[in-house]
Amino acid sequence: MSVRPWRDIARRQSRQIMVGNVPVGGDAPVTVQTMTNTPTDDAVATINQIRRCEEAGVDIIRVSCPDVASTTALRQIVRASRVPIVADIHFHYKRALEAADAGAACLRINPGNIGSSERVAEVVRAAKANGCAIRIGVNAGSLEKDLLEKYGEPCPEALVESALDHIKLLQDHDFHEYKVAVKASDVFLAVAAYQGLAEATDCPLHLGITEAGGLIGGTVKSSIGIGSLLWFGIGDTIRVSLSAEPEEEVRVGFEILKALGIRNRGVRVVSCPSCARQGFDVIRTVQKLEERLQHIRTPMSLSVLGCVVNGPGEARETDIGITGGGNGRHMVYLSGVTDHHVEDAEMVDHIVRLVEAKAAEIEAQSPVLGQAAE
Repeated sequence: MSVRPWRDIARRQSRQIMVGNVPVGGDAPVTVQTMTNTPTDDAVATINQIRRCEEAGVDIIRVSCPDVASTTALRQIVRASRVPIVADIHFHYKRALEAADAGAACLRINPGNIGSSERVAEVVRAAKANGCAIRIGVNAGSLEKDLLEKYGEPCPEALVESALDHIKLLQDHDFHEYKVAVKASDVFLAVAAYQGLAEATDCPLHLGITEAGGLIGGTVKSSIGIGSLLWFGIGDTIRVSLSAEPEEEVRVGFEILKALGIRNRGVRVVSCPSCARQGFDVIRTVQKLEERLQHIRTPMSLSVLGCVVNGPGEARETDIGITGGGNGRHMVYLSGVTDHHVEDAEMVDHIVRLVEAKAAEIEAQSPVLGQAAE
């Protein structure tokens, strides 16, 4: 038993598959995904967006392939990307064949929407020949008509049955390198469906609350839904769906994992909401620090507290801390111990330098730590 058992998460045991060179499931780290929103046939714009997501720490990126122009551009996109590319395919099985040949690491399909059994067989053959995984994507907004008639509305049982039907189509063709998602915009529906599917199969699960909303609303819904499932030990890869730029989805995804102690990447900021006691402008200071510390990948912690009520206590638990003081002089803590003061005007630059130095020190002590954080 661990020292703090209330923090322990008993992860569901799943099979492991490979998405390109990234393991998903089993004992592999929970991976963070996003999806490009540029026209895929504009390879340069798509690659530039992928670069920004890579800088944010993304593990896997999905790219929509609605037409021949998109799958043609996909070959260039795959070559340029440093992370595996998932080709998003709907309805037309030939796009899946083209995407597999173009080098996609995974095909996102619904086997039941591809068409006849022979077409499914063609897609499976192409996936096997090119070393592609397949992600079955079930969505409450596009359930099969027979299931809607059977259950009357999208419900957890309907989503699970749809997923199991699609799984059988792949298994009938002796294909087992698949992961599954049962997404819904309703948090309760999605969580219940994933819980049901987790009991019904041992395949890796891709988590998401679909059509979650904008940056704030979507972050809240995704954090509740995805966070709850991860806390239950369910989930092997996640995508936070936001009406926002994909790099924001990546950042939110990592924040969810960091909050649960599942993965740690970059600076974990502990900060107060601020009040009349604050010795400096906490809100603006935190905004500046988060922006300027995005390049730090080494896991570490920073506390930013406006006054001495909770400041010293929080600083004891973080690598670097700053607590507001009087007359524009603030106390800096290193490894939980009071160390020196800093003036208002120099505070942000000073903290950034301290964080960068601490990150370099941590990496020097454990060179593999930075890689593990990825």
